[in-house]
Amino acid sequence: MSGHSKWHNIQAKKGKTDAARARVFTKLGREISVAAKGNPNPDTNSKLADAIAKAKANNMPNDNITRCIKKAAGELGAVNYENLTYEGYGVGGSALIITTLTDNKNRTVGDIRSTLSKCGGMLGNSGCVSYMFDNKGLLVVEKTLDMDEDTITEYAIEAGADDIVSQDDVFEIFTDPLNFSEVRKFLVEKGVEFLEADIRMIPQNKITLTDENVEIFLKLLDKLDELDDVQDVYHNVDLPEEEDED
Repeated sequence: MSGHSKWHNIQAKKGKTDAARARVFTKLGREISVAAKGNPNPDTNSKLADAIAKAKANNMPNDNITRCIKKAAGELGAVNYENLTYEGYGVGGSALIITTLTDNKNRTVGDIRSTLSKCGGMLGNSGCVSYMFDNKGLLVVEKTLDMDEDTITEYAIEAGADDIVSQDDVFEIFTDPLNFSEVRKFLVEKGVEFLEADIRMIPQNKITLTDENVEIFLKLLDKLDELDDVQDVYHNVDLPEEEDED
């Protein structure tokens, strides 16, 4: 059944299989554990609070989140994860930014280079595509009877958000990355729940690929997602909305 927004399609895709869901939770768990290292209190650790909010938006169970925070003081204490970002190209001149958390830089860059190459892409130098993106905080809120445009706009303005955009059945609230935690916290206190809550690279413009290249590009995204060290992949491709599956 069609007619749902891209956000519902994204959520459906994330939960399509148990394996995919487990992979998402593993990546989110690593992010939480790294953020919690040194200070496991989200009230005084905004980075941890943001990681928890991102996990909750992806329906990660509270028990999993708690275990990840406790884990930070245990085995992660001896593991040094680096937050590294890679840039590259996909088919049809598409641009990609790939964020990672890794304890082995050589393994990670090798896996990413190989995956890009096998799907018609290539790894680029730092800065080769990042100028095509803006770093923004993004909070996605579902439209409901209680959360109409006037209400969420008033909240967003009070919170200090940069912009709010009304889509089919969601509101997209954009913030400066430095204000993301404060805006998110303000909205939570107002009872707002999020479908997405993250700081991400947003393309300034999107490109359209041929049907054949779309298929190759989607395969590339899947293969990158399967890499344990890869946290997020941002791109500038205008992908067609998937038909909802009953």
